[in-house]
Amino acid sequence: MEPASTVPPSLQFSPVELDQFREEGYLVVRRLANASDVEQMRRVTEIGLSDHVDPIEYEAELRYPGAPQSMDSEGGRTIRRLKQATSRSFLFTEWMLRPEVLNRLKQLLGPRVVCPLAHHNCIMTKQPKYSSETGWHQDIRYWSFQRPELINAWIALGTERPENGCLQVIPGSHTLILDRNRLDGDLFFRNDLPENQPLIESKELVLMNPGDVLFFHCRTLHAASRNSSNETKYSVVFTFRSADNPPLIGTRSAALPELLLTPGI
Repeated sequence: MEPASTVPPSLQFSPVELDQFREEGYLVVRRLANASDVEQMRRVTEIGLSDHVDPIEYEAELRYPGAPQSMDSEGGRTIRRLKQATSRSFLFTEWMLRPEVLNRLKQLLGPRVVCPLAHHNCIMTKQPKYSSETGWHQDIRYWSFQRPELINAWIALGTERPENGCLQVIPGSHTLILDRNRLDGDLFFRNDLPENQPLIESKELVLMNPGDVLFFHCRTLHAASRNSSNETKYSVVFTFRSADNPPLIGTRSAALPELLLTPGI
């Protein structure tokens, strides 16, 4: 029998939550970021948006469905995400290191947790009118690590609902091995194939309030519709791996430094 944990329940996942994550590939922890965190993160976001502080990714650069056709067209300067969040404020790194966050990451990844800066590490903005639609995909499709076993943390800085393009996930999809012919040329899960429909119809909407945090596996299929509301939706996203699952040398995943969140272990 394993020894009972001495960590307070509020600072880690319960056994039931861990079982849910392992089965479904995602889990929401309510108010894991406090009101002060959310306020400060929004302030950093608003400065980055108003001043167009680089590095930035614009909707027109990806040209997903609904995005402006070019940087010179109407809405062409609509920002999709503010990249390199950790370089914008130390608050983001400080938040990762808090016991209630780091303990949960250790439960999912093991005792040595690393935050890659090459993937996510950003503030996602889904703006009205010019926001795009993101098709069904697994994040691991464009990552290169020894094992496809990474965890994402998605912090809601406001309300996330269907009308402003909240995330949709397919429970249990992180356990599937998908045939290449079920994906398109960009490795999005095709929604035009009859064989994919039953899986897509099992989707669940991830409804979130400010400070809620979604943890999801890098192989969990997820998507997001456009923002049809009148207000911009803000979310902060980070990716984490175990120390024994390094990026492959020479790939995009190894292009930037990483943060070792549990030194000395």
